[in-house]
Amino acid sequence: MTLWIGLYFLAINIAAYFAFVFDKAKARSGARRIPEKSLLRLALLGGSIGAISAQRIIRHKTCKEPFRTWLNAIAFLQLVVIAGLAVTVLLFGPTPILNWMSQGLS
Repeated sequence: MTLWIGLYFLAINIAAYFAFVFDKAKARSGARRIPEKSLLRLALLGGSIGAISAQRIIRHKTCKEPFRTWLNAIAFLQLVVIAGLAVTVLLFGPTPILNWMSQGLS
């Protein structure tokens, strides 16, 4: 299961990164753009690392507000969730999280 979660996050971050790359290419050529909602949705689904990396590396949508604020808020929210899960594992072991995940999947 851990492998699938890792592969998911790898895939969603690659997708988010290349969505930014394609959107910048479309912006330069004057073609129809990828909606900001779609870019933010990719970040919300776990692709915030890929989205922020692309934003900084290819310098796309770095000054666009409120897009930048939403993207940073999504990344912060994900960081808080990951930190909460890490603290839970450190304090109680992995059992509570594994039980929660198995209840959600069944």
